Amino acid sequence: MTDAPETAAPDLTNRRPLKTRGAAWAGRLAAAIAGKGVSADVISGLGLAFAVLGGALLAASGGVEDGWRSLCLVLGATCVQLRLACNLLDGMVAVEHGRASPYGPIWNELPDRIADVLFLAGAGYGAMSAGFSGGPALGWICAALAMLTAYVRELGRGLGFAADFSGPMAKPHRMAALTATCAIAAFEPLWRGRGEVLAAGLAVIAVGTLVTVVRRTRTLAERLADRR
Repeated sequence: MTDAPETAAPDLTNRRPLKTRGAAWAGRLAAAIAGKGVSADVISGLGLAFAVLGGALLAASGGVEDGWRSLCLVLGATCVQLRLACNLLDGMVAVEHGRASPYGPIWNELPDRIADVLFLAGAGYGAMSAGFSGGPALGWICAALAMLTAYVRELGRGLGFAADFSGPMAKPHRMAALTATCAIAAFEPLWRGRGEVLAAGLAVIAVGTLVTVVRRTRTLAERLADRR
């Protein structure tokens, strides 16, 4: 009979600082979930499912008309927020309630990167199917830059520095911007818009994320110089 794998202690040095973590509703909900015996990994998996659904809704939004298009965008934005809620709660269940697993570091990082691609590229394809031909390019640029922000952060951690979660377009900021973009785009049928709102929102996210990559890279370079 083999022993069960030991549960590693969560790495708190790589925990994103979030004000919502201290909210009463979050604490109560995390406690209720942990009380039901739900593991943090299951919550992370549910969050990934919301990312798949949300990305599909955003991609499909431009291919339908009027109220159906608005509904896809609103539901897509809702999936973005539900994904963020799962991302918050899985960490709280793992750390505050001791429900971490040996595979927690994988579930903590990999679904975030997949979600970035699904939501941002999905929004790009939604803009294209609505009529803005450059939508996919914008979406994939945003997705690639989002990957780079995480890469630079993890590169710094690999070199022994604290995780750099600085913005202006860190993950929570990107998702907030995308949610707002979808909410505004839901009204596009009123003026016969053809994906311009999604395209504009993705352009803002791309520029802000590029600034974030440059800022984190500069910070890492300064830290290396100081160490030397």
